[in-house]
Amino acid sequence: MDGAEASELKVLGAWASPFVLRVRVALHLKGLDYEYVEVDLADKGEQLLASNPVHKKVPVLLHAGKPVCESMLIVEYLDDAFPDAGGTAFLPADPHGRAVARFWAAYVDAELLSSWVAIHAAGTEEEKAEAVARTLAAVDTLERALADAEQRSGSKGWFGGDGVGFVDLALGGFVPAIRASEPTTGLRIVDTARTPRLAAWVDRFSALDEARAAMPTVDRLVEMGRKRLATEPHAAAAAPEASN
Repeated sequence: MDGAEASELKVLGAWASPFVLRVRVALHLKGLDYEYVEVDLADKGEQLLASNPVHKKVPVLLHAGKPVCESMLIVEYLDDAFPDAGGTAFLPADPHGRAVARFWAAYVDAELLSSWVAIHAAGTEEEKAEAVARTLAAVDTLERALADAEQRSGSKGWFGGDGVGFVDLALGGFVPAIRASEPTTGLRIVDTARTPRLAAWVDRFSALDEARAAMPTVDRLVEMGRKRLATEPHAAAAAPEASN
């Protein structure tokens, strides 16, 4: 998009953050030009602290200098501020559809992310096994949600119907981490035998040009994860706190 408004977009982010990835993929799908600023989360700097003084986290979207915080709020903002950009809307037009999409996007963070983080934070094998079970249960639930979405829309492949929607972006931010999970921790979160629809969805999301333009490589994530686990076994549990 060549408009002046689009040229005034800036994203404060961190390369490994799944929350930042949500925002960047949304911007690419909208066809919006933006400046990306990598933030050192160990020394967050004045711009981030001034833009998000409450949580002091990435991502932050700056639109003409005005900050918008929280990844899925940013995605909603992009729909509102640029409704015609890219010929796509992430949230459905009808109120019930919007409520359903918001519910499942919240589920991704409240159930999948929280249980996934608990795996790394576990102090005992029993706690780890419980967290793994919770994670796989959340994945199973999302598999059923995808099947329901396909049935409602009559299309195949996306939570959002015919294309990438709000829930696809919420879960899509975690696709690189899902792919990096097995070589890093030995846990296969999405399995073709257990959750075939979701496994196909991961491949489909990964193949999007708009996602490929923003996603970190799996090798880089694996290297980061192994270094973190080697230096501080529970450090991975703190990683999501860097973003929102």
